[in-house]
Amino acid sequence: METIRGRTPLDLDLTQLHERVASYNRIILDLGTGDGRYVHCLAERNPNWFIIGVDSCRENLHEHSRARLPNMLFVIASAQNLPVELNRLVSHITINFPWGSLLESLLTDDSRLMHGLEIISSSAASVDIRLNGGALAEAGWTLESGAERIHNNLLQAGWQINAPVTMNADALRSFPSTWAKRLAFGRDPRAMAMTGYFK
Repeated sequence: METIRGRTPLDLDLTQLHERVASYNRIILDLGTGDGRYVHCLAERNPNWFIIGVDSCRENLHEHSRARLPNMLFVIASAQNLPVELNRLVSHITINFPWGSLLESLLTDDSRLMHGLEIISSSAASVDIRLNGGALAEAGWTLESGAERIHNNLLQAGWQINAPVTMNADALRSFPSTWAKRLAFGRDPRAMAMTGYFK
C-alpha cells in the first residue's frame, strides 16, 4: 500500500499498518481527502483516533501529510480500487464534498466503490457524507435530486442511511476542511449531509 509524507512515498504492508493502528479505539477513513486538512484537524483534536486520508492525487497532500502525528496516515489510491490492507479495518468513513470520479461513482451506484466501502468496513461501521450543490450541478444534478440518488444507492448497497439534511453557511464555515470554507464564502454555498451505518 502506497502512503505519502510530504513529498516522500512510503510503502506500508499489512503487518506495519496493523502495528500502527493497534492502540487506537477508532479508525476513521476520509475518502477523497483532497489536501488532507480535515484529516489533520481530526488527528490533532482526537489523539485516541487513527485517521486515514485516501486520495489518488498525491500533489494535493504534500502540505498536511508533512505533520508528524502518530495517529495520521495518507494513502495514495482511487476510491474505486481501495487497498486490500484496509479490509475490515475501518470503523467510520467520511466522504466530504466529493467531485469528479468519486461523485460519479456515488451517483451511478458503481459496484467497485460500493463493494470497496463494504469490504473496508468493520462490523457496524458508520458513514458521514457531505455533498455540495456546485459539484452536483457540474455533474448534471440538482443538490436535492443528487443527494436523493446517492441516498437510495447507499440504501441498496446495504447501508442504513438517514435522509439528507441541509448544511447552512454557518455549518460550512465551522467544518474543518478547505473545501467547506470555499463553499461557505463562495457563490454557491448549498450543501447537504447524510449519516448512517452498515447493516
